[in-house]
Amino acid sequence: MENNRNFFITIALSVLILAVWQYFYVLPRSEAQREAARVEQQRVEEQKKAAGTNPGTDTGTPAAPGAIPNAPGTDAVTPAGREQALATTTRAKIDTPSLEGSINLTGARLDDLKLKHYTETVDKNSPEISLLNPAALPNGYYAEIGFVGNDKTGAVPGPETVWAVDGNATLTPTTPVTLTYSNDKGLTFKRTFSVDTNYMFTVSDTVQNAGTAAVSLSNYGRVTRFDKPAVASTYVLHEGLIGFTGTEGLQEHKYASIEKDKQFTPGKSTDGWLGITDKYWAVTLVPSEKQPFQPRYAYFEDGRHRYQSDFLTDPITVDAGQSATVESEIFAGAKEVGKINAYAEDRHIKRFDLLIDWGWFHFITKPMFWLIDTLYKFFGNFGLAILATTVIVKAIFFPLANKSYASMANMKKVQPKMLEIREKYADDKMKQQQAMMELYKTEKINPLAGCWPVALQIPVFFSLYKVLYITIEMRHAPFFGWIQDLAAPDPTSIFNLFGLVPVTLPHMLMIGVWPLIMGVTMFLQMRMNPTPPDPTQAAIFTWMPVIFTFMMAGFPAGLVIYWAWNNTLSILQQGVIMKRQGAKIELWDNLIALFRKKPSPAE
Repeated sequence: MENNRNFFITIALSVLILAVWQYFYVLPRSEAQREAARVEQQRVEEQKKAAGTNPGTDTGTPAAPGAIPNAPGTDAVTPAGREQALATTTRAKIDTPSLEGSINLTGARLDDLKLKHYTETVDKNSPEISLLNPAALPNGYYAEIGFVGNDKTGAVPGPETVWAVDGNATLTPTTPVTLTYSNDKGLTFKRTFSVDTNYMFTVSDTVQNAGTAAVSLSNYGRVTRFDKPAVASTYVLHEGLIGFTGTEGLQEHKYASIEKDKQFTPGKSTDGWLGITDKYWAVTLVPSEKQPFQPRYAYFEDGRHRYQSDFLTDPITVDAGQSATVESEIFAGAKEVGKINAYAEDRHIKRFDLLIDWGWFHFITKPMFWLIDTLYKFFGNFGLAILATTVIVKAIFFPLANKSYASMANMKKVQPKMLEIREKYADDKMKQQQAMMELYKTEKINPLAGCWPVALQIPVFFSLYKVLYITIEMRHAPFFGWIQDLAAPDPTSIFNLFGLVPVTLPHMLMIGVWPLIMGVTMFLQMRMNPTPPDPTQAAIFTWMPVIFTFMMAGFPAGLVIYWAWNNTLSILQQGVIMKRQGAKIELWDNLIALFRKKPSPAE
């Protein structure tokens, strides 16, 4: 029994460490980064106002020959609103079932994109998520495809090229948009944008050479971002620059690391993808497989600080009187698991599924998500799906749990003999252990068997935490009543009478209904066993539910609901097995003893 308690305490403390880490590290870091972003945005705006900078121009250093040209807006920030920034350029409209926005005809870049199915908060009037924004804004974020030429090619499409619309000016899944540009060297560029019903754009560039000599030019693509996410990233998932190219495979560069390293250039590749990812959204480029390309991940400090994932292909030769076509894809949208997997399979994008950070334990996390998502399609509610998942996991491990609880019941029956051995060999730990092992052997008891129910709960707990934290399917997913977002903490608190008292409480006092239910069920489960004879262990067992109630209050509500439901099922299962084994259920005696008046020393 002593080993069981020690193991339980070890596991519980490991979860406690995770809770402390989230509360004292993740949350303060998030607040600090939000404030830093606000201060930096204010500083840049004031600086540009004082300098009288003309918004929408690029006064950066010219690019070196053969290199990707400088990003637009590196020295241009305007305090004007988003709509005003959009109005300064001519645009082609984007309207799909999932997206709305426009293509900036200056540079033919995607810099205006909103997600129709996602809002900033659970409020019904909350604005849609703005994924891409013009470079002139402090939160500029865009994707761009262009060319790098030379003296023979003349001016080729780049960040300042003004394209003309040829025909239809609204991009939908059934109506592509075609843009054209011609230079003084006889080159005509025809770019066709097409999009599916979700988040994948296809950019097809045809170069027609009407000159008298062959020309060579390279195709480039970049995803550029001027700010960082408002909420700081954590070790639970990756946010920042990402890609999968060549033999080096997955590349992940957090904002802080690329700020330090400045630039990372892996080997050339003929397949893969690269871009920038957030917790729920991503913008990535998928270069053509027909031409080798050089990927790069970089942080620039010239002018405005910015983060960039880009590629540059080997030169493409276009003979006189001939044409050449190069095709790229741009993913810009929500990281929905089903759609990401479909793109990876249907479009043969190598390991595109890694855009979702399943972590090292993906072999547990992925099946966990699949099970919850499958049950959601049946129940229509992710909260019910989590409850059903808990029952299924319990059923899978039922035989092992039965053996474990049966062993624990047998341990309770021989506890008097164990106490006798401790008293008899109180001064000789070696003989005490030998006598204990002989007792286990005689009674056919495995002292570690009781650890399995707790041990099996830990990987399920962490995988569910990962699923709730990283998958967009769980974002803003309601349960019932006051739980409108299973991926967010319970919004109620006992300290303001669950909203009856109109007062704003500090985060540490937001102890909602579900954390309280979880704490009560944890308390009852621990009281199913005899009170540990050791005073230290007894104190830990007494206060652990209280500590966990406070710590778990900051975790996603879905995780707290799972923990409370799992505790309830464990109490019922353990009670039935103990009754069958003839072992005494200590719950009622422990509860009575807890509230019974203790005798004073004089008595």
